[in-house]
Amino acid sequence: MGSQHELPADRSYSKPLGIRFLEYIKKAKLSYESHQAIVLIVTFFAYASYHATRKTTSIVKSALDPQSSDVGLKFPWRITYLSAPAESKGLSWALGDGWAPFNGSDGTALLGQLDVAFLSVYALGMYFSGHMGDRMNLRIFLTVGMVGTGLFTSLFGAGYWAKIHSFYYYLIVQMIAGLFQSTGWPSVVAVVGKWFGKKKRGLIMGIWNAHTSVGNITGSLIASALLSYGWGWSFVVPGLLIAFMGLVVFFFLPVSPESVGAYREEDEVDSLRKSEEEEGVTEPLLPLLGSNTELKEKAVGFIEAWKIPGVAPFAFCLFFAKLVAYTFLYWLPYYISHTAIEGKYLSNEAAGNLSTFFDIGGVLGGILAGHISDRLDARAITAATFMYCAIPALYFYRSYGHVSVVMNVALMFICGMFVNGPYALITTAVSADLGTHSSLKGSSKALATVTAIIDGTGSVGAAIGPLLTGYISAESWSAVFTMLMGAALVAGLLLTRLVVAEVAARISESRSQGGSQTGSEAPELDV
Repeated sequence: MGSQHELPADRSYSKPLGIRFLEYIKKAKLSYESHQAIVLIVTFFAYASYHATRKTTSIVKSALDPQSSDVGLKFPWRITYLSAPAESKGLSWALGDGWAPFNGSDGTALLGQLDVAFLSVYALGMYFSGHMGDRMNLRIFLTVGMVGTGLFTSLFGAGYWAKIHSFYYYLIVQMIAGLFQSTGWPSVVAVVGKWFGKKKRGLIMGIWNAHTSVGNITGSLIASALLSYGWGWSFVVPGLLIAFMGLVVFFFLPVSPESVGAYREEDEVDSLRKSEEEEGVTEPLLPLLGSNTELKEKAVGFIEAWKIPGVAPFAFCLFFAKLVAYTFLYWLPYYISHTAIEGKYLSNEAAGNLSTFFDIGGVLGGILAGHISDRLDARAITAATFMYCAIPALYFYRSYGHVSVVMNVALMFICGMFVNGPYALITTAVSADLGTHSSLKGSSKALATVTAIIDGTGSVGAAIGPLLTGYISAESWSAVFTMLMGAALVAGLLLTRLVVAEVAARISESRSQGGSQTGSEAPELDV
């Protein structure tokens, strides 16, 4: 007999643990804020694990190719010397003679090709992942992506024990890993975007975006610590870590308020009610947000998503913003070690440690950009202003970064703040805003697609920037910084139409308030 809310033991335990957990928190009537906290924590560590596996390759390169006799730079992201420096020789003694085929005269080029192949497939896969993410259960889609990433990251490391020396084995494994990696960003942004209203989205996502730096640091520490036991462990352990986090996502992540019977925040409910009034809907949509009925939404197509006002300008802006950011990500340690600071050259290890101040500045920049854009309700103005400020920051870093270590760190920190600020803002809050644009009439089924379009386009720039730097730096680092300043300028200019529209909206709003009219939230830009 028992309570009507209780299920027979055999039926209850026959359900998957993840389903039982979601049913439990649905019955537990957790507050909306509690659900939001779960979403932020789970997605934070989920995407941090993506970056931890992505960072591993750059750490293990020293074991695969301890020293190279090549002159110059045949491909990006790997330091080569006319003759191996003392610290490289010492490292070679500790790590052995490298790993064929990467320890030959063309080892640097082969490692560079792995990076380019990974980023290219990652950028291309981003478009398809966003399209699929809006048509599948994001919890399952994200789990498959994380477990797949863990599997192929581990398979790369398995080449150590299997004594695999075929370049094409590692190339194919990296390309498939890049494809699975592309599932991460559209999915986590879509989930967070469904749980947080536009009012505080910029600040919250700015803080949440620190997972990138946390993942990079974690991946570096794990890979470095395990390198002495065999470079295979440096891949397998991060691979197991992300696979474990994939299971955590499957069991514990509520992908939307509807999935756990939670109600949206007041501003989201008001927005839906406003949409109903504008569309002349007589049958209210709000009851559909209840726990017993799930809102049926039609997914937005790839071409339709490109037509959403603001998507194309922000996507192309991110192309150039990410070109600058990823050039620093892959080349900054090399640049520091090859630039005399106070008349002295730093070791590779010291240069790598010093370069982390760029990431620290980026974390602060992401938080500031999110907070300012929330206060002003002006994403384009904030992003464009940061990109314009990055131009003099880059100039001063190139011109005066060599004066002293303190000056170098300070200017590097400022560069990181202005370069990564708009990058973080566009890939998080802006993508979530546009994925729930008013033209979609209340549908949230474009979140993953829009995020994929914007970040996928940016990832193309992320691959091109370091590649160009590899060739331009052989001639002049001043030319590299000129390229970066030009890219920052173009990124800001691409938002001009949106900036003008936001300024016009602010002026119109201030005039209406000056005319003693009741203040209302500015309408979404339709440019």
